[in-house]
Amino acid sequence: MYGFEFVNAQSVDDAGRRLAENGTVANIIAGGTDLLGELKQGTLSPQRLVSLQGLDDLRGIVVDGQRAKIGAMTTIADIAAHPVIRSHYSALAQACDSVATPQIRNVGTLGGNLCQRPRCWYYRSPLFDCRKKGGVECFAIDGANKFHAIFDNAACPIVHPSDTAVALSALDASVMIASPNEIRSLPMQSFFSSSSADVTTENILGAGEILSQIIIPTPSPNSRNIFLKAKERQAMDFALASVGLSLDVVDDVVASARIALGGVAPVPYKATNAEQAIVGKPVSNIDAGAIGQAAVRGAAPLSDNGYKVRLASGLVARAVRTLLQDDRDALQ
Repeated sequence: MYGFEFVNAQSVDDAGRRLAENGTVANIIAGGTDLLGELKQGTLSPQRLVSLQGLDDLRGIVVDGQRAKIGAMTTIADIAAHPVIRSHYSALAQACDSVATPQIRNVGTLGGNLCQRPRCWYYRSPLFDCRKKGGVECFAIDGANKFHAIFDNAACPIVHPSDTAVALSALDASVMIASPNEIRSLPMQSFFSSSSADVTTENILGAGEILSQIIIPTPSPNSRNIFLKAKERQAMDFALASVGLSLDVVDDVVASARIALGGVAPVPYKATNAEQAIVGKPVSNIDAGAIGQAAVRGAAPLSDNGYKVRLASGLVARAVRTLLQDDRDALQ
């Protein structure tokens, strides 16, 4: 560790100003469960940490008839325990339940989970000056890549580690980004930045910008959603692959579908091929296995992670079967 300035922000605008001051390398600290690891590993060396802990405006869950609004400083545990989240946004509750350990869920925040940095061992190790840290070489492409990406992996094959991002993408969520000058809204998918666009970052937050709120539209009465995750250990592990799935079924026909994959790409991966393959199909005629295969079409696995193609395909198929079975049961 080394010396740095610690600042308690007095407001969102104050936090933005402190982050954007010229000549200062600054980072936000929310729950700190990821950031402290980066400080110890040396992948971040900020001169200033701006704490959001005192900003109650960024905490809490508000549900009305049209949407759920979740403050970025709301803990993962509080989201998982909220009765409306569990009943209407079950994919998000399931994703929150799958995050790390109870102790981390009690401290970690939704904003921090969405903004966490990759777990790639080359990035996290001080021994490798990789592309994401400003170097010229990616050591994972020809190295140990068992846990790396099978999509969009040419520049930097990290996978985004956030489970909640996958669920929120499937739920058609949007994010509110605050700065001293404006507040803007973006679809969840547009918040993340692919390695092919900018290898050094995972989201589009600029200097002085803060992820302030996540907004999820209220699902229709015909909607079902689910999150599934495969991991090596049952506790405190990141996804080998995961899926967030939301289906709207009207008159026994899939009217719309949103499918997001985790653990397979530098951003939550929108499985467009699978969405197109299932929409418009009668529930009774859907081949879940074929939908799973469509979800991984175009995958380009590396030397050690070909298993992710089958794993992700199987998770999608299982999610489809689960939601369609729930729908069939509801019709009986």
